[in-house]
Amino acid sequence: MNKEQLSPELVKEIEHLVREISVIIKRKGRDILTNFPITPPQFTALLWLHEEGDMTIGELSQRMYLACSTMTDLVDRMEKNGVVERIRDERDRRVVRIHMLDKGKAIIQDVLAARQAYLAEVLTRFSGDELKELEKYLSLLYQEMKD
Repeated sequence: MNKEQLSPELVKEIEHLVREISVIIKRKGRDILTNFPITPPQFTALLWLHEEGDMTIGELSQRMYLACSTMTDLVDRMEKNGVVERIRDERDRRVVRIHMLDKGKAIIQDVLAARQAYLAEVLTRFSGDELKELEKYLSLLYQEMKD
């Protein structure tokens, strides 16, 4: 289907549904985080570290769209909470990387498990075929949007 065949009403409805799903996921994610000793921005930072490995404050601030000074304050609080530590880069001692500690890894695993349990509960209302189709089309949408 090309742009000319795509109705504005359909685009509007799909955008609305994706946005509303995102809002629900964020809200549920924040509810889940109330049971853990971290804030939503700290969780986001931990997720980046979980997915990318050790990062500098500059790299983290770029990924999270935060000023370096804001990121520094966030990392300071996370370090005091025992979820991350600052370590010197082995190749360049001037570079300081943020490294996730075991406590941070455990929190990420527990939070993701709780979020996935919530999603699993919702998905039990779908048939196997519907789930396969949902995964297929969400994957296609993701692939088109990520580039």
